Amino acid sequence: MCAVIIVTTNEVPGYRIDAVLGEVMGMTVRSANIGANFVASFRSIGGGEVTEYTKLVYESRQEVMHRMVQEAQRRGGNAVVGMRFDTGDIAQSFSEVCAYGTAVVVSPIPAGQPGATAQSAHQAQTSPPAPQAPGGHGYPQDAAPDQPWS
Repeated sequence: MCAVIIVTTNEVPGYRIDAVLGEVMGMTVRSANIGANFVASFRSIGGGEVTEYTKLVYESRQEVMHRMVQEAQRRGGNAVVGMRFDTGDIAQSFSEVCAYGTAVVVSPIPAGQPGATAQSAHQAQTSPPAPQAPGGHGYPQDAAPDQPWS
């Protein structure tokens, strides 16, 4: 599959939103292992960054982003707009990390058209149009209600 564009804005500059596929998210609940907790407790005495927890947060964010992208691709999207992270605590030992946004299908605006950017103009020249399913636009909402969309 091709790369998915992820932006925190509600639109992608230089791209036209052709379809909105709905909210997508990725979530994980994590706990640091006992060794990391032990080392971090000593490190917290002196102050400063607790690298064991920083690594855990980075890994968690990467995992939830990956899951969100997989969900967007499963729905037929090639971009996620309005992406956000959310975090929370569960009990005292667990952290929840969630990435969410709206899966969309975008197409690059060619050079010479209003809203085109250098990136979109180049993309419009080099990439074929997105495939469409027969009898519809190729989006999940075009599938029969009792049939899974793939």
